[in-house]
Amino acid sequence: MTDQLAALTTIFTEFYYFLTVVLMFFIHVGFCMYEVGAARVKNVQHTLLKNTMAIPLVGLAFFLFGMWIYIAFQGWPISTSSLSFTTGFEPWSTKIAPNLTDRISGVFWAAFALFGMTAASIVSGALIERTKTSGFFIIAIYVGAIAWVIPAAWGWAGNGWMAQYLGFHDQYCSAVLHSVAGFATLGVLIHLGPRIGKFAPDGTPREIPAHNPWLVTIGLFMIYVGFWGFYAACHIPIVDVGTAGAPYFTATNIYGVPITLSGVTMNFLLALFGGMVAAYMISNGNAYWTYSGGLTGLISASAGNDLYHPVIALVIAVAGTVMAYKLHYWVERKFKIDDAVGAVAVHGYCGLFGGIVAGFALWGYPSVLPSAGAIITLGEGVGWFGVNAEGLPLITPMGNIIGSVIFAIGFGFIPGWLLGKLLAMFGLLRVSTAAEINGLDGRHVPATYPHHSGMEAAFETIQRKEAKL
Repeated sequence: MTDQLAALTTIFTEFYYFLTVVLMFFIHVGFCMYEVGAARVKNVQHTLLKNTMAIPLVGLAFFLFGMWIYIAFQGWPISTSSLSFTTGFEPWSTKIAPNLTDRISGVFWAAFALFGMTAASIVSGALIERTKTSGFFIIAIYVGAIAWVIPAAWGWAGNGWMAQYLGFHDQYCSAVLHSVAGFATLGVLIHLGPRIGKFAPDGTPREIPAHNPWLVTIGLFMIYVGFWGFYAACHIPIVDVGTAGAPYFTATNIYGVPITLSGVTMNFLLALFGGMVAAYMISNGNAYWTYSGGLTGLISASAGNDLYHPVIALVIAVAGTVMAYKLHYWVERKFKIDDAVGAVAVHGYCGLFGGIVAGFALWGYPSVLPSAGAIITLGEGVGWFGVNAEGLPLITPMGNIIGSVIFAIGFGFIPGWLLGKLLAMFGLLRVSTAAEINGLDGRHVPATYPHHSGMEAAFETIQRKEAKL
């Protein structure tokens, strides 16, 4: 690189994405702590290893095919000519090797792989204490390296056909990743069934308390820290969006639309604060829901947090949090769904809500700018639901409703239900009754902790009694 400005831009971008990867690893530290704290002491080691192993498995899957899917499937899906078989992210590609002519692709791949690991970890927590490791690994690879990747190709890229034709907008993956993972979890939970003793004989749900509230608390705060990296990795950090002879450098969102990190920071924090306060109030000070409220607020507002006014982000975060809390307990009572950490509500319901509401709140904004890539042409099909004076597709409620529902149901719930059904048929989904009652740590260590708490011992008595009924 001989041009000084080009060199600085390239090296800054390289280092920028590198740091987002570092920050996003805190998400997985947080998930491990959070899930271990939520599990009972007899399942601590199994919970830890199950969640930990999702990281290398999804990472390897992303190396083998995940990133290839994201690049290859951005075009109009009905036309085979739009499928790009050569993406530069094949495992044998020199593009991702040490290469002085391409300093970005490797760290960009790493950021996407971390997104995928996050999707798999969302599923992990809901299934704790009764899921076979092998079955979870299969689910994790599907959700982490396939399920959200095709929606990302379609609606989370400047060249994605849903962004081009539907005006779909989801900057920080409310619908693209969170709703997919959350609704896939719901599909699996239907076949997995509740933990023994979760529901009383009359169907009343019982609270199974976390064995270590400190781990839950610190784990969720670590996820907040990692979320900053998640947000940062969704930006193009420095782009010249000016005209010839009048350069103008700025950050842009994933669609090439100029943004400011100042605005993003305000929206992030207002959504976090609003979610936590709303959860604290509606749950009457329940500690678990208060901490989870930070996530419900963020995920509800994330689809449009690049462009919202902070007050809009705050209102959406509060509304999404109240909705998730109410819907979680209604589904639990009505359908006897045992979601151990509320992942379906926090990620699924809030992700779908966030994707849909962004279409209304951002109605009329351009969904992509030319700097994000050349506009795809299909006759006069660009911007099916409206274009602006420059011919750029617009964000619309209809586009975001269609995209969000397709992602949540078509790539999340239905495949999750089918995968859960198949795993159950082959005996790969749920452990035996005896193993569940005795705890899943026995295959790893004799006992993670030498003594169970009195509360857990009492609950084990309930489990053993009801397992005989």
